[in-house]
Amino acid sequence: MKCRNCPKVATLHITEIVHGQVQEHHLCEDCARPFLEKTASPAAPPGVTVSDESDAEEHEQLVCPGCELTFKEFRAQGRLGCPHCYTAFEAELLPLLENIHGETKHCGKVPRRAPQDHQSQYQLMKLRNDLRQAVVEESYERAAKLRDQIQELETQLSTEE
Repeated sequence: MKCRNCPKVATLHITEIVHGQVQEHHLCEDCARPFLEKTASPAAPPGVTVSDESDAEEHEQLVCPGCELTFKEFRAQGRLGCPHCYTAFEAELLPLLENIHGETKHCGKVPRRAPQDHQSQYQLMKLRNDLRQAVVEESYERAAKLRDQIQELETQLSTEE
């Protein structure tokens, strides 16, 4: 979605209620600053709180070790520089991806030409991650079921080879 004031991408979506009427504003960061300063109440700081400012500054200082892309540059360009960016900016990307796609993991179709063992390996990795999470959550019954599924899948993979 584009900013209502300029051709940039809208990164802030503000819902405002004025005299009982709901108004939605889709703005880029540059256009949002003056809007927030104009509409902020005198008691509240303009736009953000002190803790939000320190968090924002902290996010801006993040740098990818692989390509040396800063998080600020990513926000400006909208593109990551390398595969390492996903881990370097993981905490910031997950909410963004969830907001855009509604999910943080791909759960779509798998190409028909993809070898069956790749699909099985992916399923095995997913089950192992689910098992780790179940153990962390101390959900031992679920962990036991996942362990059994992993063992069954591993035996299927070993018999296919």
